[in-house]
Amino acid sequence: MRLIEVTRFGGPEVLTLTEAAEPAPGPGEVLVEVAVADVLWVETMIRRGHGGAYFPVRPPYRPGVGVAGTVGAVGAGVDPGWAGRRVVTRTDERGGYLERAVVPAEGIVPVPDGVSLPDAAALLHDGATAFGLLDLVPVRGGDRVLVTAAAGGLGALLVQEVRARGGVVVAAARGPAKLDALRRFAPDVVVDYAEPDWTEQVRAATGGVHVVLDGAGGDYGRAAFDLLLDGGRFSAHGTPAGEFAVPDREATRARGITVTGIADLRFPPDQARRHLRAALDAAATGRVTPLIGQTYPLHRASEAHRALEERAAIGKALLTV
Repeated sequence: MRLIEVTRFGGPEVLTLTEAAEPAPGPGEVLVEVAVADVLWVETMIRRGHGGAYFPVRPPYRPGVGVAGTVGAVGAGVDPGWAGRRVVTRTDERGGYLERAVVPAEGIVPVPDGVSLPDAAALLHDGATAFGLLDLVPVRGGDRVLVTAAAGGLGALLVQEVRARGGVVVAAARGPAKLDALRRFAPDVVVDYAEPDWTEQVRAATGGVHVVLDGAGGDYGRAAFDLLLDGGRFSAHGTPAGEFAVPDREATRARGITVTGIADLRFPPDQARRHLRAALDAAATGRVTPLIGQTYPLHRASEAHRALEERAAIGKALLTV
């Protein structure tokens, strides 16, 4: 079986294609013939050795945390009816950038008819996070909502679901290509935060926002915080710009602003599956569509990581197996 391993921290080049023995499911497990593997921004941080306390991974390790595919075999104690079914699932330390994944049967989620396996893989983490985040940071009809990193996999889903819930969406991203990709989802306002006056553009268009869903972090997130109206809600869940933009506690308290951080989005498995099922159902009905900007074959996993790090990726980057 082919898979990707990391034997040392470093750049994308440390993602190495190798071979391993064919896996077999044990009791309570299934074997998934992988069609698509999810790729996350946080995996690039882990690969560089910047996982920190949240992701204390050490080499050698197998990267990848989720796949979509077809159940090829079931272990003892598992309903044989799962065999041949399309599923999406998180993976464990055995990795996710591989041809066949063995996972606990209790963690697999069936993919609804009408949802492709690439779309299911794209929703595995970003869909669950988007729907879970909007449970924690509710959006009411008429709320003006700023989404940063809006052309990312998570951001694009948030743009669509906030609109579906009646919010007025301000989508912020960097560069013409990402802005063009966003327009298919019809946000109310689109701004390029490569422009120095982007916050003034948002303020002129909205007069201030009720909610910020910050997937960018860094200076972008801090600037977005200043656009919040008193009593607003702020989610600091992204780091592509360098760090989580967690605002000053005194400032938030004085202005009555509610803050949600990345720790709040680490849902227990049963809750994460519930949010994932909601995302899959929304995709099946056409309420949301994952923005998949690029796919790479398994042996080119390093290119997927490089695209994310260079901020060249639009929407989701996936590995096809």
